[in-house]
This record gives sequence, C-alpha cells and structure tokens, in this order.
Amino acid sequence: MLSNYAELFLICAIILMPIFYETSSRFRYYFKFFVYYGVVILNSFILIPVFLLRPCNVRNLVFASKFCRVVSPIVSIKWEVRGAEYMSADRAMVMVANHQSSLDILGMFDFWHLMDKCTVIAKRELFFAWPFGLAAWLSGLIFIDRRHAQRAQTAMNESTKMLIEKRTKLWVFPEGTRRSTNEIHPFKKGAFHVAVRAQLPIQPIVYSSYCTFLDDRAKVMNPGHVIVTALPPIETKGLTSDDIPELIERTRNAMIETFKATTKEVENRFNLSGHGMGAAAGKGATVVSRIAAAMPSAMVGKMATPAKQAEAVATLIDAEPRKIGSLIGTGDASPIKEPTAYRRKDVQRD
Repeated sequence: MLSNYAELFLICAIILMPIFYETSSRFRYYFKFFVYYGVVILNSFILIPVFLLRPCNVRNLVFASKFCRVVSPIVSIKWEVRGAEYMSADRAMVMVANHQSSLDILGMFDFWHLMDKCTVIAKRELFFAWPFGLAAWLSGLIFIDRRHAQRAQTAMNESTKMLIEKRTKLWVFPEGTRRSTNEIHPFKKGAFHVAVRAQLPIQPIVYSSYCTFLDDRAKVMNPGHVIVTALPPIETKGLTSDDIPELIERTRNAMIETFKATTKEVENRFNLSGHGMGAAAGKGATVVSRIAAAMPSAMVGKMATPAKQAEAVATLIDAEPRKIGSLIGTGDASPIKEPTAYRRKDVQRD
C-alpha cells in the first residue's frame, strides 16, 4: 500500500513539476538552487573516497570541478572567461574576487582547470556542512575563523609557505560577506597582508553583476550570462605593510571599473536595463514606436507627442514590473535558451 502511494506521489510530482517551473518564478529559483546544491552534495559523497587517496591535495578541486560544472547548463548560466592567460600562469599568487552569491563557486567550477593549483579561503562554518565540508578539506581548502581575526590571520600566514613552495594560487573574497547589491564593497586587508608579506602578486578577478538575472529578495533566477575577467596581476615586490591601503585602493578601483564595464556590456548585449528590470537605455523608445505603429491610426492621431504615445502604450502593457532577465527586442529572449517545455512565459517577445 505504501509503495502505491509513493508511486502516485512520484507520478504527480513528475506531472506538476514542469507546470510549476513554467508558471512560478519562485519555484524556478528554489529548484535551480536545489539542483546546484544537490549535485555538489552528491559529488561530495562520491568523491570523498577518491580524495582520500591524496588528501589535502589542491588538484582534487580540478577533478571535482569536472563533475560539478554540469550544473551551469542545467540552471541556464553561461560563464564567459576573459584573461585566461593570467589565470593559467604557473606561479603563486593571491587571487581576489568580488563576492555576490554562492553562484561564484559555480562559476569557479567552470574555469578551475585553468587555474590548476588553486585553493580557497573559506569560513570555518562550511567545514561542518558535511559531506561538502569534508570533501572541501580533503581538497585543500583553508578554513578560517572569521570571528577571531588573529586566528584567521595566523591560518592565512601558515598557508603562505605552501603557496610559494608548490606555486599554488590562493583565492580570496576580500569583501568577506557575499552581497548582491550591484556594487563592490570595501575590502578587508587579510589577503593583501599575505601578498605583501610573501611578495606575491595580486590577481584581480571580476564577475559581472548578477542583477541582470538574479534577485534573491524577489526569489527570481532567470537564465544568465556572466563575464568573468582576470585582470593583469598587480606586483607587490618592494611593498611593505605601509603600502597596503594604497594597494587595496588601486586593486578595488580597477575591479570596480571592470565590473561596471562588463555589466554594461551584458546589459547592452541582451537589451537589459541597469538591473535587468526593463529595456536598456535607448531601447524603450524603439519598442514604444513599434507598438504605436501597430495601433489604429485614429488612436495614434490623438497622441501628438512621444510622451503621450508612451503613456498610451503603457496602458496596453501589464503595469507590473518585468522580472529580472526578461528581454525586449528581436532575437532570442534570453542569454541562454531553456528547454522549450520550461521556457518562461514572462519573457516578452516581438
């Protein structure tokens, strides 16, 4: 009897899932993150025995990334990497990246093979999220206790010798906490102290804004395109601790400039506004004119000015703000095509 109920529940879930995915942006949001975390946890279970053959070896992360990068096509995110030659340099360096979401790690899976020997500074709490925490530790991740600054600094200093001897890259999110506010926040000094003390170059990594497809508050995650840019390394040879504030400012300014430029490029390429909420600058008038052209001439005659045209057209369009990632204009309706059965109805097409 129980097996019959289980089969019935499974059949209903299979039937209803495409319907919910098609009609509910909130369901799509949670479903995509469920797939992301589910694949990572499953791979952790599978790979722990393999990692035990060479524990704490950072190259385990390259192996793991091959299994985890399959998530990106499933959740419809495409990562475009620029400056791969800087990432792949066979030298020790401190890589600093902006931190917007846990999706940053998903992006790293896509290009970890370029970095080859790279480890990550992670908060200590993640170690206790087993099986992921155990798999991460066996892959050479460095866990720090952010509540105790001195302990965190000591852990980072102890990793310096390994970086130099094995020519390993250290990945740090200097903002500390991930923030999806469409800006790069002030940096903490830890990573820069390590770089200056070991005289290692700083390698800035910039993810373009996720605001073109992700809204955590509204629980919306549409297909997205992210440009990941590796900037030329910033040398620290000859610098001292007194130079760290200026080094941080120079690094952050370069990253902010690239962040704004690549985000704008994504917006323009896919006809998105600054936060993915509507038409890009200069595109709205085109859409209004096309709709006005399709209206009866008698109605258009009453709208002498473009402002009145726009006002009248707005009454014909759903007044609710468009969801993040929906596009207007000709061509594909999204940066990445979803399976036809699951394609969003909230995407407007010409």
